[in-house]
Amino acid sequence: MKPAPFGHVRASTLDQAVETLVAEDGDAKVLAGGQSLVPLLAMRLAQPTTLVDLGGLRELDYIRDEGDHVEIGAMTRSRAVETSPLVATALPLLPAALRHVGHVTIRNRGTLGGSVAHADPAAEAPSVLRALDAEIIATGPGGRRTIAAADFFQGFLFSALEPDEILTAIRIPRQPAGTVVAVEEFARRHGDFALVAVLGAARLDPSGEIAEVRLSVAGAANTPLRADAAERLLTGQAPTPDVIAAAAAAVAEATDPAADIHAPAEYRRHLAAVLTRRCLHRLFAHAERSAAA
Repeated sequence: MKPAPFGHVRASTLDQAVETLVAEDGDAKVLAGGQSLVPLLAMRLAQPTTLVDLGGLRELDYIRDEGDHVEIGAMTRSRAVETSPLVATALPLLPAALRHVGHVTIRNRGTLGGSVAHADPAAEAPSVLRALDAEIIATGPGGRRTIAAADFFQGFLFSALEPDEILTAIRIPRQPAGTVVAVEEFARRHGDFALVAVLGAARLDPSGEIAEVRLSVAGAANTPLRADAAERLLTGQAPTPDVIAAAAAAVAEATDPAADIHAPAEYRRHLAAVLTRRCLHRLFAHAERSAAA
Protein backbone atom coordinates (compact mmCIF):
# COMPACT_ATOMS: atom_id res chain seq x y z
CA MET A 1 0.00 0.00 0.00
CA LYS A 2 0.93 3.65 -0.30
CA PRO A 3 0.29 6.39 2.28
CA ALA A 4 -2.80 8.53 1.98
CA PRO A 5 -2.04 12.09 0.80
CA PHE A 6 -0.68 14.43 3.47
CA GLY A 7 0.94 17.82 3.80
CA HIS A 8 4.50 18.28 5.04
CA VAL A 9 5.88 21.04 7.25
CA ARG A 10 9.61 20.96 8.03
CA ALA A 11 9.76 22.95 11.24
CA SER A 12 12.63 25.41 11.62
CA THR A 13 11.88 26.07 15.30
CA LEU A 14 10.16 24.21 18.10
CA ASP A 15 7.63 27.01 18.39
CA GLN A 16 6.71 26.58 14.73
CA ALA A 17 6.26 22.84 15.21
CA VAL A 18 3.92 23.39 18.17
CA GLU A 19 1.99 26.11 16.34
CA THR A 20 1.43 23.76 13.40
CA LEU A 21 0.09 21.06 15.71
CA VAL A 22 -2.28 23.56 17.29
CA ALA A 23 -3.48 24.76 13.87
CA GLU A 24 -4.10 21.19 12.66
CA ASP A 25 -6.29 20.52 15.72
CA GLY A 26 -5.34 16.88 16.25
CA ASP A 27 -5.01 15.89 12.58
CA ALA A 28 -1.20 16.16 12.38
CA LYS A 29 1.55 13.70 13.29
CA VAL A 30 5.10 14.46 14.37
CA LEU A 31 7.87 12.94 12.25
CA ALA A 32 11.18 12.27 14.03
CA GLY A 33 13.32 9.42 12.65
CA GLY A 34 10.36 7.85 10.86
CA GLN A 35 11.24 4.25 11.71
CA SER A 36 7.89 3.66 13.44
CA LEU A 37 5.62 6.21 11.78
CA VAL A 38 6.47 5.59 8.12
CA PRO A 39 5.37 1.92 8.18
CA LEU A 40 2.07 2.99 9.78
CA LEU A 41 1.59 5.54 7.03
CA ALA A 42 2.37 2.96 4.35
CA MET A 43 -0.27 0.60 5.76
CA ARG A 44 -2.71 3.51 6.24
CA LEU A 45 -2.99 2.72 9.93
CA ALA A 46 -2.17 6.42 10.38
CA GLN A 47 -3.66 9.00 8.01
CA PRO A 48 -2.68 12.49 9.20
CA THR A 49 -3.48 15.55 7.14
CA THR A 50 0.00 16.95 7.89
CA LEU A 51 3.39 15.66 8.98
CA VAL A 52 5.34 18.03 11.21
CA ASP A 53 8.97 17.17 10.48
CA LEU A 54 11.41 17.78 13.36
CA GLY A 55 14.48 16.80 11.34
CA GLY A 56 15.84 20.36 11.29
CA LEU A 57 15.60 20.98 15.04
CA ARG A 58 19.21 20.54 16.11
CA GLU A 59 18.39 21.91 19.56
CA LEU A 60 16.66 18.59 20.30
CA ASP A 61 19.76 16.52 19.46
CA TYR A 62 21.99 16.29 22.56
CA ILE A 63 23.14 14.19 25.51
CA ARG A 64 23.88 16.20 28.67
CA ASP A 65 25.34 15.33 32.02
CA GLU A 66 23.10 17.11 34.55
CA GLY A 67 24.74 15.73 37.68
CA ASP A 68 22.25 13.35 39.25
CA HIS A 69 20.64 12.57 35.90
CA VAL A 70 21.32 12.51 32.18
CA GLU A 71 19.11 14.49 29.81
CA ILE A 72 18.73 13.31 26.22
CA GLY A 73 17.09 15.41 23.52
CA ALA A 74 14.22 13.78 21.70
CA MET A 75 15.91 13.96 18.28
CA THR A 76 19.08 12.19 19.42
CA ARG A 77 19.58 9.12 17.24
CA SER A 78 19.40 5.77 19.01
CA ARG A 79 22.86 4.85 17.75
CA ALA A 80 24.34 8.02 19.25
CA VAL A 81 22.81 7.11 22.62
CA GLU A 82 23.99 3.51 22.31
CA THR A 83 27.61 4.55 21.68
CA SER A 84 27.80 7.50 24.09
CA PRO A 85 30.56 7.09 26.75
CA LEU A 86 28.48 9.20 29.16
CA VAL A 87 25.43 6.96 28.75
CA ALA A 88 27.55 3.83 29.08
CA THR A 89 28.89 5.05 32.43
CA ALA A 90 25.80 6.69 33.90
CA LEU A 91 22.98 4.59 32.39
CA PRO A 92 24.41 1.19 31.40
CA LEU A 93 20.97 -0.40 31.03
CA LEU A 94 20.05 1.96 28.18
CA PRO A 95 22.80 1.01 25.67
CA ALA A 96 22.44 -2.66 26.65
CA ALA A 97 18.78 -2.46 25.63
CA LEU A 98 19.31 -0.35 22.50
CA ARG A 99 21.64 -2.98 21.03
CA HIS A 100 18.53 -5.15 20.63
CA VAL A 101 16.61 -2.53 18.63
CA GLY A 102 16.27 -3.59 14.99
CA HIS A 103 19.54 -3.30 13.07
CA VAL A 104 22.27 -0.67 13.10
CA THR A 105 20.81 1.05 10.04
CA ILE A 106 17.53 1.49 11.90
CA ARG A 107 19.28 2.81 15.00
CA ASN A 108 21.21 5.26 12.82
CA ARG A 109 17.92 6.85 11.74
CA GLY A 110 15.53 6.20 14.61
CA THR A 111 15.43 8.64 17.53
CA LEU A 112 15.11 7.90 21.21
CA GLY A 113 12.27 10.40 21.54
CA GLY A 114 10.42 8.93 18.58
CA SER A 115 10.54 5.43 20.04
CA VAL A 116 9.30 6.64 23.42
CA ALA A 117 6.52 8.78 21.94
CA HIS A 118 5.38 5.84 19.78
CA ALA A 119 4.69 3.97 23.06
CA ASP A 120 4.95 0.46 21.70
CA PRO A 121 4.88 -1.87 24.73
CA ALA A 122 7.18 -4.33 22.90
CA ALA A 123 9.91 -1.71 22.37
CA GLU A 124 13.03 -1.68 24.51
CA ALA A 125 13.43 2.06 25.19
CA PRO A 126 10.06 2.52 26.95
CA SER A 127 10.87 -0.42 29.22
CA VAL A 128 14.22 1.14 30.16
CA LEU A 129 12.43 4.35 31.11
CA ARG A 130 10.01 2.42 33.33
CA ALA A 131 12.83 0.49 35.01
CA LEU A 132 14.88 3.62 35.74
CA ASP A 133 12.06 5.97 36.83
CA ALA A 134 12.72 8.36 33.97
CA GLU A 135 10.85 11.58 33.25
CA ILE A 136 9.57 12.76 29.88
CA ILE A 137 9.55 16.45 28.97
CA ALA A 138 6.68 17.51 26.72
CA THR A 139 6.36 20.95 25.11
CA GLY A 140 3.06 22.40 23.97
CA PRO A 141 1.28 25.74 23.63
CA GLY A 142 1.25 26.08 27.43
CA GLY A 143 5.01 25.52 27.72
CA ARG A 144 6.92 22.56 29.15
CA ARG A 145 5.63 19.88 31.48
CA THR A 146 7.27 16.87 33.07
CA ILE A 147 5.61 13.45 33.01
CA ALA A 148 6.84 10.46 35.00
CA ALA A 149 7.44 7.39 32.86
CA ALA A 150 5.01 5.50 35.11
CA ASP A 151 2.26 7.89 33.97
CA PHE A 152 3.39 8.44 30.39
CA PHE A 153 2.60 5.02 28.87
CA GLN A 154 -1.16 4.59 29.01
CA GLY A 155 -2.01 1.87 26.50
CA PHE A 156 -1.01 0.22 23.24
CA LEU A 157 0.61 2.98 21.13
CA PHE A 158 -1.03 5.49 23.47
CA SER A 159 0.73 7.97 25.74
CA ALA A 160 -0.02 10.96 27.94
CA LEU A 161 1.07 13.37 25.19
CA GLU A 162 -1.66 15.78 24.13
CA PRO A 163 -2.31 16.18 20.38
CA ASP A 164 -0.64 19.62 20.44
CA GLU A 165 2.42 18.52 22.46
CA ILE A 166 5.83 17.31 21.34
CA LEU A 167 8.13 15.06 23.34
CA THR A 168 11.28 17.18 23.54
CA ALA A 169 13.56 15.51 26.11
CA ILE A 170 14.04 12.54 28.42
CA ARG A 171 15.61 12.78 31.88
CA ILE A 172 16.98 9.58 33.41
CA PRO A 173 18.48 9.31 36.93
CA ARG A 174 22.05 8.04 37.05
CA GLN A 175 22.43 4.41 38.01
CA PRO A 176 24.54 3.99 41.16
CA ALA A 177 28.15 2.88 40.97
CA GLY A 178 28.43 -0.89 41.01
CA THR A 179 25.22 -1.44 39.05
CA VAL A 180 25.23 -4.40 36.68
CA VAL A 181 22.70 -4.86 33.89
CA ALA A 182 21.28 -7.62 31.71
CA VAL A 183 18.75 -7.86 28.88
CA GLU A 184 17.10 -11.09 27.81
CA GLU A 185 14.63 -11.20 24.95
CA PHE A 186 13.09 -13.63 22.52
CA ALA A 187 12.21 -12.62 18.95
CA ARG A 188 11.14 -14.64 15.94
CA ARG A 189 14.07 -13.28 13.92
CA HIS A 190 17.07 -11.10 14.69
CA GLY A 191 15.97 -7.48 14.42
CA ASP A 192 12.27 -8.18 14.99
CA PHE A 193 10.37 -6.76 17.92
CA ALA A 194 10.73 -9.10 20.87
CA LEU A 195 7.80 -11.32 21.71
CA VAL A 196 8.90 -10.67 25.31
CA ALA A 197 11.97 -8.92 26.72
CA VAL A 198 13.13 -8.64 30.33
CA LEU A 199 15.49 -5.83 31.32
CA GLY A 200 17.24 -5.73 34.68
CA ALA A 201 19.69 -3.68 36.75
CA ALA A 202 20.98 -4.64 40.18
CA ARG A 203 23.54 -4.04 42.93
CA LEU A 204 24.73 -6.36 45.67
CA ASP A 205 25.76 -5.12 49.11
CA PRO A 206 29.10 -6.19 50.67
CA SER A 207 27.43 -9.20 52.30
CA GLY A 208 26.25 -10.50 48.91
CA GLU A 209 22.60 -9.63 49.42
CA ILE A 210 20.60 -7.71 46.83
CA ALA A 211 20.83 -4.02 47.69
CA GLU A 212 18.74 -2.84 44.74
CA VAL A 213 17.11 -4.41 41.73
CA ARG A 214 15.05 -2.95 38.89
CA LEU A 215 13.10 -5.10 36.45
CA SER A 216 10.88 -4.24 33.51
CA VAL A 217 9.19 -6.36 30.89
CA ALA A 218 8.36 -5.53 27.27
CA GLY A 219 5.72 -7.33 25.25
CA ALA A 220 3.84 -8.69 28.26
CA ALA A 221 1.09 -6.08 28.68
CA ASN A 222 -0.45 -3.08 26.90
CA THR A 223 2.23 -0.86 28.43
CA PRO A 224 5.83 -1.46 29.53
CA LEU A 225 5.58 -3.45 32.75
CA ARG A 226 7.55 -2.58 35.89
CA ALA A 227 7.95 -5.77 37.92
CA ASP A 228 7.41 -4.17 41.34
CA ALA A 229 6.35 -7.35 43.16
CA ALA A 230 9.41 -9.23 41.95
CA GLU A 231 11.67 -6.35 42.98
CA ARG A 232 10.23 -6.44 46.50
CA LEU A 233 10.77 -10.21 46.73
CA LEU A 234 14.40 -9.85 45.68
CA THR A 235 15.54 -6.79 47.64
CA GLY A 236 17.44 -7.69 50.80
CA GLN A 237 17.71 -11.36 49.86
CA ALA A 238 20.63 -13.49 48.80
CA PRO A 239 20.23 -14.30 45.08
CA THR A 240 19.56 -18.01 45.54
CA PRO A 241 17.85 -20.16 42.89
CA ASP A 242 14.69 -20.32 45.04
CA VAL A 243 14.52 -16.54 45.38
CA ILE A 244 15.06 -16.10 41.64
CA ALA A 245 12.37 -18.67 40.86
CA ALA A 246 9.90 -16.87 43.15
CA ALA A 247 10.67 -13.57 41.42
CA ALA A 248 10.15 -15.13 37.99
CA ALA A 249 6.78 -16.48 39.10
CA ALA A 250 5.82 -13.02 40.37
CA VAL A 251 6.71 -11.49 37.00
CA ALA A 252 4.58 -14.06 35.15
CA GLU A 253 1.69 -13.38 37.53
CA ALA A 254 1.91 -9.63 36.89
CA THR A 255 1.81 -9.91 33.10
CA ASP A 256 -1.33 -9.28 31.09
CA PRO A 257 -0.25 -10.18 27.57
CA ALA A 258 -2.47 -9.99 24.53
CA ALA A 259 -2.60 -12.77 21.97
CA ASP A 260 -1.74 -11.88 18.38
CA ILE A 261 -0.59 -13.58 15.20
CA HIS A 262 2.91 -14.02 16.63
CA ALA A 263 2.18 -15.72 19.97
CA PRO A 264 -0.69 -16.65 22.29
CA ALA A 265 -0.99 -14.92 25.64
CA GLU A 266 -0.05 -18.00 27.66
CA TYR A 267 3.16 -18.42 25.67
CA ARG A 268 4.16 -14.80 26.36
CA ARG A 269 3.49 -15.34 30.05
CA HIS A 270 5.69 -18.44 30.00
CA LEU A 271 8.42 -16.49 28.19
CA ALA A 272 8.24 -13.75 30.82
CA ALA A 273 9.05 -16.26 33.56
CA VAL A 274 11.82 -18.01 31.61
CA LEU A 275 13.49 -14.76 30.52
CA THR A 276 13.24 -13.31 34.04
CA ARG A 277 15.13 -16.29 35.44
CA ARG A 278 17.79 -15.95 32.75
CA CYS A 279 18.10 -12.22 33.28
CA LEU A 280 18.44 -12.53 37.05
CA HIS A 281 20.98 -15.35 36.85
CA ARG A 282 23.09 -13.23 34.47
CA LEU A 283 22.72 -10.15 36.65
CA PHE A 284 23.83 -11.77 39.87
CA ALA A 285 26.62 -13.80 38.27
CA HIS A 286 27.96 -10.56 36.83
CA ALA A 287 27.56 -8.79 40.19
CA GLU A 288 29.43 -11.54 42.04
CA ARG A 289 32.29 -11.49 39.49
CA SER A 290 32.52 -7.70 39.81
CA ALA A 291 32.63 -7.93 43.60
CA ALA A 292 35.39 -10.54 43.46
CA ALA A 293 37.52 -8.55 41.00
